[in-house]
Amino acid sequence: MAAAAPRFDFTTEVPGLGSLGRVHFIAIGGAGMSAVARIMLARGVTVSGSDAKQSPTLDALRDLGARAFVGHDARHVTDVDTVVISSAIPETNVELRAARDANLLVLHRSQGLAATMGDTRRAAVAGANGKTTTTSMLTVALQSAGLDPSFASGGELTGQGTNAAWTGGEIFVVEADESDGSFLTYRPEVAVVTNVQPDHLDFYGTFEGVQEAYAAFAATIVPGGLLVACADDEGSARLAGAAAAKGIRTLTYGFAESADLRLSEHRADDAGLGTTTVLRLRGGEARTLALPIPGVHNALNAAAAFLAATEGFGADPVSVLDGLAGSLGARRRFEVRGEVRGVTVVDDYAHNAGKVTAVVATAAELARRRGGRLHVAFQPHLYSRTRDFASGFAAGLAPADTVILLDIYGAREEPMEGVTSELVAAPLRELPGERTITVGGSFPEAAAALADVAAHGDLVLVVGAGDVTDLADDVLRALEAR
Repeated sequence: MAAAAPRFDFTTEVPGLGSLGRVHFIAIGGAGMSAVARIMLARGVTVSGSDAKQSPTLDALRDLGARAFVGHDARHVTDVDTVVISSAIPETNVELRAARDANLLVLHRSQGLAATMGDTRRAAVAGANGKTTTTSMLTVALQSAGLDPSFASGGELTGQGTNAAWTGGEIFVVEADESDGSFLTYRPEVAVVTNVQPDHLDFYGTFEGVQEAYAAFAATIVPGGLLVACADDEGSARLAGAAAAKGIRTLTYGFAESADLRLSEHRADDAGLGTTTVLRLRGGEARTLALPIPGVHNALNAAAAFLAATEGFGADPVSVLDGLAGSLGARRRFEVRGEVRGVTVVDDYAHNAGKVTAVVATAAELARRRGGRLHVAFQPHLYSRTRDFASGFAAGLAPADTVILLDIYGAREEPMEGVTSELVAAPLRELPGERTITVGGSFPEAAAALADVAAHGDLVLVVGAGDVTDLADDVLRALEAR
């Protein structure tokens, strides 16, 4: 692997939950960190944590029994035994420095999560695109089959009000994050890889480094376990072939003729939001997969969940399909936030080029079926990703009739000289087709512009992993006030 997190060795044995004592989370309000905290609380661990600002997540964790502080202070770790951090927490953080000085046990978030799993049968879902939705779908599929899985996801499961739960059942479903190599922690019985694509090059350096990391992930599958991989994605298909050659049981899914689970006859329903797809496992009967959400990419995510549940854990196929038929996936994954004056507003977390391409294509098709147009507000996430994949973002946004490129959401990164949303706008202007492109502007300005241009039958899509989710409500208010 081209790069490794210098603070953690994800290949080492994870300590047992009972040995952790009192556990403190630095940045407990984040999606991944709060998921681990929820499960530790459910398992009886004394939990505290701090975050930079107050949030509903902190309130929810307090209701579950955690001590949650706003702001970071070295005194927060004076009476704890273990500190849990993510890769985004710098060594200069005052709480982490105090923990190091006191020789406390410091675990990565993934290691803390693995410690909660005990002797469960584990499913780990990885991939550049689709892993949160697939994790959600697999969880719902297993619930429908009566297998009562525990789960931890990067997004809240739609309709379940949480991103993590401990049930005490024998199966644990986890979204495995490849961004920092931490997906090597879990030792799954079933591993799902939705795709292997160049991303997180700020960590891996090269696509070859990314591919090596996925090969290492496949090697962590326990003996007798199963790798489920997408045959339609070149990187995932290559990984499947290499894993099978090493004796790992491997099943593929996709529209490709080579897939073990073949998808065909994908159709949108009359309303355009749901789909049906025919599934046929090699040598088996044809089954109909019905989903309440649109997109070929979501049919593929559901097929991965179907294979993992039925072939990996022996779940009843009919019960699994029943569960998937009601699965809306995760929040902020093509989430319809409202409709005003015939204009539908959708929010989506897409933040790499593959995700943006899939969600914009799905939204464009839906808008055209309704006789309307597509208007997109996109907030690029990370300066390094924008620099490295500007042309890919431009190509993904091309089907839209209106594109508003908001300022880059830096997250953990500092601004880079010359790296702005204009890097995406420039190649987009050169692509065929007619569209209106705007760069920059505040959320109120973007909301007003979208409300002005949107007409009955149109779809407004708000896209990005940052605070752009707030723009969806701004657009709805602007439409109501129009």
